[in-house]
Amino acid sequence: MNYYLGLDIGSSSIKAALVEIDSGKSVGVVQEPKEEMSMFAQKNGWAEQKPNDWWLHICNAITKLKKQHNISRTQIKGIGISYQMHGLVLVDKKGNPLRKSIIWCDSRAVEIGNKAFQEIGEEKCAAYLLNSPANFTASKLKWVKENEPEIYSQIYKFMLPGDFIAYKFSNKINTTISGLSEGIFWDFKNNAVADFLLEYYGVDKNLVPDIVDTFGLQSVVDKKGEEESGIAAGTPIYYRAGDQPNNALSLNVFNPGEVAATGGTSGVVYAVTDNLSGKESTRVNNFAHVNYSIENKRIGKLLNINGAGIQYRWLLNNLAVDSYEEMNNLASEIPIGSDGVCVIPFGNGAERMLNNKEIGTRIVNMNLNNHHEGHICRAALEGIAFSFYYGMEILKSDGINPKVIRAGNDNLFRSEIFANTVATLIQQEIEIYNTTGAIGAARAANLHTGNFEKFSKSIMDNDHVMTFMPFKDKKPYLEAYQNWKKELELVLNK
Repeated sequence: MNYYLGLDIGSSSIKAALVEIDSGKSVGVVQEPKEEMSMFAQKNGWAEQKPNDWWLHICNAITKLKKQHNISRTQIKGIGISYQMHGLVLVDKKGNPLRKSIIWCDSRAVEIGNKAFQEIGEEKCAAYLLNSPANFTASKLKWVKENEPEIYSQIYKFMLPGDFIAYKFSNKINTTISGLSEGIFWDFKNNAVADFLLEYYGVDKNLVPDIVDTFGLQSVVDKKGEEESGIAAGTPIYYRAGDQPNNALSLNVFNPGEVAATGGTSGVVYAVTDNLSGKESTRVNNFAHVNYSIENKRIGKLLNINGAGIQYRWLLNNLAVDSYEEMNNLASEIPIGSDGVCVIPFGNGAERMLNNKEIGTRIVNMNLNNHHEGHICRAALEGIAFSFYYGMEILKSDGINPKVIRAGNDNLFRSEIFANTVATLIQQEIEIYNTTGAIGAARAANLHTGNFEKFSKSIMDNDHVMTFMPFKDKKPYLEAYQNWKKELELVLNK
């Protein structure tokens, strides 16, 4: 039996997965380290990790995976890589990291990006970059130039986290259009590296890695890569993408109107379009999707909801309940609209879709004589569902017309109240799949063949769990949503 290896480089852990090449069936997934990876924060708002730590954990994960399943290095016939987005890795001519990686949740470059947005011009950024430079990789590189000139002077290439891991396997430095777009280095109008942004930031274009296709032969494992990883020299690296485009790929989301949703600690709505609109570029991120090409433009519009699963988890930890199941049962006894109780679930920092306002979580319209924990549970699930729908309304204003929603089988989407509320409001079915980013990356290694039909079939055959259908009577859900939205606007318009 032969396999593809998928790697998912998160900020808390590394996951490695094996899938059978012929069937696409997952054989096993391991995580390294067992505890969360270290993160360094020299100042408030900073977040850094050592790139070589990622590589160490990847090598350990591969060793564990091969041992568990009694697989030799030659049985792995290709590698797919998913990685935490927007990070910055800097290497010298020998390929050694010059400093720790400035990762996605580091906010030191916010002001640099905001200034660039104003001075380059909001309209030009929206039209050419489809985004504000904001706190993305390009702005982080500018921060290094301004604050660490001695390090900047030694840079041979900058990379994204996934680029660095591919380099450790192969000794080849390259990147993808999708990767460059997530760093805000890609000019969508001219189909080229964004020279005007590099010039504005005073960054030498020679620091940009060579560009390879997202699907295809990107590089091969060399002798040193074999010695360290246990993957045979000559094994091809066939795929690389950031974690959110990869999550969409894992859910078989490739075409305009298809939407991938995630309901983890934060919520994510990732919608694919062929429309190069940057109308909502301050509230929505726009990146080249994994199947983007010059001829066939596919843009992933990413809307983040910080206050999602964390709201429900907080209630689990702080109400007198023992499980999510108990909370769902309590909530199911309460009518749609929670008898007027509303939860505004934005208590996990500034919300980009609310124009970076930090409004906190609010529970409103509580009557201490009539309402109890069941009302709070229902109102929380509805409030999170309403925030997803609110985000969908923003995406619709930016040209998204959702035709199908696919979601991972996480805590929120396991809740019938949550899933039914979202499905009914958008009047679209929601398909639930049991998959992971690492499994998706492993399967994506097979897309170098161009057989998307086989890829889709492997997901349907192996991962589909259930489908939530919208209820015909939308009216009570819409009334509850309008009531919730009115409460939200009262807070926003203070």
